[in-house]
Formats: sequence, C-alpha cells, structure tokens
Amino acid sequence: MTSFNSKAKHLSVDTATDVASAKNNTKADIRYQFNFERFLEHLVDVSLSFTALTASPKLWLPAWIPGSYLMREFARNITAVQYRILEGDNASDAYRAQKTDKNTWQLPQVKVGQTVVVDYEVYCYDLSVRTAYVDQQRLYGNFTSLALAVEGQELSPIKASLLVPATFLADKETSRVRLACGLTSTHLSFEESQHDGQHSYGLQVDNYHEFIDYPFEIAEQDTFDFIVHDDTHQTLPHRFFLSGKHHANMGRLQQDVTQICQTYLNWLGDAPFDNYTFMTFASGQDYGGLEHINSTSLITPRRDLPSIDEPAIPSSDYQRFLGLCSHEYFHAWWVKTVRPDVMLEVDLRREAFTPLLWVFEGFTSYIDDFMLQASGVIDQASYLKLLAEQINRYYQTPGRAYQSVAESSFDAWIKLYRSDENTGNAGISYYNKGALVALCLDLMLLQKSAGRYRLFDVVKAFYNQAKQNDNKRIGISSADMGVVIGQFIPLADWEDFERRYVNGVEELPIEAMLRESGVKLRTNTKETSDKHVPWGIRCTETPAGLKINRVQRDSAAAKAGLSAHDVIVAIDGIKATSKQLGSLNQADRDVECHLFRRDELIAVNVRPKSAQVTDEQALTPYKVSLHLSEEGDEPLQNVGSWQTWLNVMERYQS
Repeated sequence: MTSFNSKAKHLSVDTATDVASAKNNTKADIRYQFNFERFLEHLVDVSLSFTALTASPKLWLPAWIPGSYLMREFARNITAVQYRILEGDNASDAYRAQKTDKNTWQLPQVKVGQTVVVDYEVYCYDLSVRTAYVDQQRLYGNFTSLALAVEGQELSPIKASLLVPATFLADKETSRVRLACGLTSTHLSFEESQHDGQHSYGLQVDNYHEFIDYPFEIAEQDTFDFIVHDDTHQTLPHRFFLSGKHHANMGRLQQDVTQICQTYLNWLGDAPFDNYTFMTFASGQDYGGLEHINSTSLITPRRDLPSIDEPAIPSSDYQRFLGLCSHEYFHAWWVKTVRPDVMLEVDLRREAFTPLLWVFEGFTSYIDDFMLQASGVIDQASYLKLLAEQINRYYQTPGRAYQSVAESSFDAWIKLYRSDENTGNAGISYYNKGALVALCLDLMLLQKSAGRYRLFDVVKAFYNQAKQNDNKRIGISSADMGVVIGQFIPLADWEDFERRYVNGVEELPIEAMLRESGVKLRTNTKETSDKHVPWGIRCTETPAGLKINRVQRDSAAAKAGLSAHDVIVAIDGIKATSKQLGSLNQADRDVECHLFRRDELIAVNVRPKSAQVTDEQALTPYKVSLHLSEEGDEPLQNVGSWQTWLNVMERYQS
C-alpha cells in the first residue's frame, strides 16, 4: 500500500489546481483515477478527488446494478478507505474514513470548500457482466462496483482516467488491445507514454448516474463496425467488440447482428441512442448479458459463436447467442427508456420492488427470439422450436400453480437469483412465464382487434410517450399498462386477462390461442414427464451414486421421503444408475433404496405408482412441438393466421 499511496498522491496533486479553481462552483468536477498496476492480484487502486460542498462529506457505493435485481453488496470488495486534505501543493496525513453503514463512508475531518483525495482498492475477480474482473488477459469493470459516489454531488461532472501499465500490454498484440466502451469519441481519449510507462484512457460524463451506465473492457479484442438507419434515414454507427479465445466467423456475425438491429429500427422508427456498442467476452461455459444506456456487456460460451462453416440456418448454439444480442439490444428501448416507475429515479442502495418485471423481461424474452425470425436470420420453423422450448420450460415448472408472474416479479430480489432445490416447486420465472404471457397478450390483441393491433403497437406507444418527455424516458405502472392496452382493445378484456394470467395463476391458454392462429401443437407421447423425471426426481449420476438435485412435490419420491442432496447408492440391492432408475419408473411394487443423507445411511421404500396424479398434471405434456398449418388443413374461424402473427414487420416496413 505504501507505493500505491505515494503514487496516488503524486497523480492527485497534478489535478489539484483544476479542483481548487472550482471550489466556488457547486458543480465542481469530480475526478477518478483507476490504476490497474496490480492486475495480477485482481486489484484496482482508485483515487477520487473532489471539492467538498458539505462538512464531513459521505461517500457511498451502489448495492446493486440496474438490470440485475439482487443486492450484490459491491462494497464487500473494497478495502480500507483513506483520505487526505489538500492545501495548495501540500497534503495532510492520511485519515481513515469512518464507515456509517454497509456501503457508506464518512470523512469527518473535511470542511466545506476543502479539496480531498480519497484512496482505496477494489478486489475484482467476478467474471460476470455485473461487477469487475481484472487479470493479465482483460481489464473489465462496471463503475457501480468501482467508483464511490460523493453524496449530494451525484450530478457533478466527472472526469476519469484508466491507467494501464506497460506490463499489461507487454505480451499482447498491441494493435488488438482496445478499449471497448459506450462513450463517444468526444468523451474518450488515449494518451500514450504517461508516467511510469503507463497508458491512460480518459473518460468524461455529465454525472455519476451516467458514469455507472458505461462499462468498459481493455483487452485484445476483435471488432467490426456497422451502421443501421432510422426512419429518417439517419445513420446510427454500431461497434461490436469480441475478446477471449475464439474462432468466430466475424463476417457472419456482422451480417446477422446488423440484420437484427436494423429490424428493431424498422419497427420502432428511431433509437434512444446516437451510437451503440456490443461488448462480448468468449468463455468456456459462462453466459449472460446486461443492458446499458447505449451498450451491452455480454459473456458467452465460445461454442455459441458462429463457426467458419456456419450453416445458412444458424445452429441452435449460435441462435442462443443471437437471442442474447437481440434481448439486450431491445432493452435500450424497453428498460433503459421505458422502465418501471419505481426505477425512474432509483436509489441503488435499496431494493426497488415492482410487480412489472414480467413486462420488461417477459416482453423482451418473447420479442428477442421473435425478432430473429422477423429479421430473416432464422426461419419460422427454427423460431417455433425456440418458442416450444419456452412452453416446455413452463410445463416443467409445477410452481406455476402457486406463484403468479406479478408475484414472481416482486420477489425477484429474494428468489430469482437465489434458486434452490424447491424453486421449481414453489415459483415461476418472470422471464419464462412473462414471455408466454406476452405471447398470449400478443395473440389476444390480434384477435380482439380484428388483426389491426398487437403487442408491438403497445410497446411502440409507450416508447412514443417517452420521447415526449424532456429526459426522453418514462416510468410506467400497472395502471399505465391498462391505459395503453385499452387504446387497442376493450379495457375489460385486458382486465380479465390481467386478473387471470398476470395476478392469478390460471393455466395460460397457450395451446388454444396458437391453434386459433394456425399453429398446431404436437405432443411427444414418448417423452413424458415420467421418463425424464423418474419418481419425480432429477438426479446427477456421480461416482458416489445418484445425487438428487430436485424432488417434485407430491411425487412418488417425495411420498417416500427422498430429498434433495440425498445420494442414492443402491436400488433393490444393485448399484444405483440412471438406467436402473428409469427401468423401475413404472414399477407397481415397493422398490428398496439405500442412500446417504449427509454421512448417514438410510433405507426407504419407494412405490413408483403411488403418487396421485391430478387431471391437470396428467394432461400437461412434458414436451410439445409447434408446426405451421398447411394448405388443406381445417380453415380458421377468425381473422388470426400464422402469417399475420409471424410477419409482423410488413406493417412497419410498408
């Protein structure tokens, strides 16, 4: 820490004149330096300088990041916070900041008008898109986990420097080391040969709230540029960065992503950004994405990227990555611009509870795959396979009978990101069910409006409202949903739908509505729930035996007393295997099981046919497939058709 403190002191004094000149300005610049010299230890040294507008100012750090609804407690990665007071070219001895709560520090020695320099370090070794990750390959971060905010001065302009040591660049192909960030070139600079051989990237934003919406990555990266056009023929530049080891077909990726993005602009007319950046890291198994004001941060298994000989119809793995790109891109309109009302002016130190996450993540999870086929990147048969996967996930979740999609949204903070062995029994994902509620709402709008309106018109109506506001954003409530949907169909139809399928737990009318639109559902009777979940348990075969991951409520296993985390070692005196378990799935007798629970051996008898299956469970297929009606099929009795449903872009392109 000694060398770090001395270096930070030297660098901060260089900025003291600028800070001092702004002492009487209530919007004095706040400056940050992020020094990555200790990247091998996954540490970032941060220096923050500002002029205090209050005595004993406080610093705080967000506890969660917008778009990911879990208290992640980023402050746990910050070590001791120290500060010094500047007087001219001199600095006081270092004081230790006093913590007042889990993510707030106070500087009691600081008086109004004094310039203060705060030094601290952040541990950065989380590979997800939500925090920060630093090693010899990449320097990645969200400022929600790196930059302490000055309480009461969150609207002050910010200047920041990212200091990259020469040792990080030494073993890399210099021409491929790039900074990926959503900031425009007017707010981004690269300065070579700084002190001690460091390279410095400069960033500038208007305030802290904007600052935390610009993640960055410095690494060897492949990149391509493309443009899309809005309805006034204005060009919107886009840039795609890809880091990590990969063999992606960059030309194919550019072609497909461009088509998807242009299709969104064709539909929505224009964009809430002037330019857009995709930041992608290719890994082994990790997967995820997070939306930002004019960028998205993605992490994907490298197998999901297009291969050199990628077929015309993308592979299922590549479709998954394109769906991720589509999902996060749409969030620029449908989360960053139109958002839940409680998140319009949000305090990132506290939860923001809303029953509307199903609207924002559910609509997006429906539209993301839909737009793959609307753009022509995948064909309609491929899209129906993706939709069938959503439907089958829904049917595989018995918790849909107990938790509404609105309740799932409200409880995101304590449930969605904290799944356990009982999650599927007790709840439903607002992503999964939300997507299917969106499907049903889309089809209902088509049917009730005689084919004139649909979900895409509802989204566009909200977006157009947002554009009328000075800040180009809008926060919506459940009541607002009714107001807008009521412009397209009778309000009573929406209220009945909301009561039954959003706030209630009635089974979604997926099959009936799809049939009315000319889509046939086929049930694979050979792949029933019993075959894939014998006795109502999901297991992993391990050298120690069959490890139970989940037990379905009211199943034969549950009635026998089998529990999650048990390890079945023998069935009827024979070593337990998945094949043996499946062969006894329909046994109409007691089956003896020996298992370990913790370190204790237990014997239980399972009666596979003992579970009382309800009519609803018996009728619910484990696996369905979807097919378009063909010529010669029974004609539809309403205005709906699969052509009307799937060919959404025709009305916007005309």
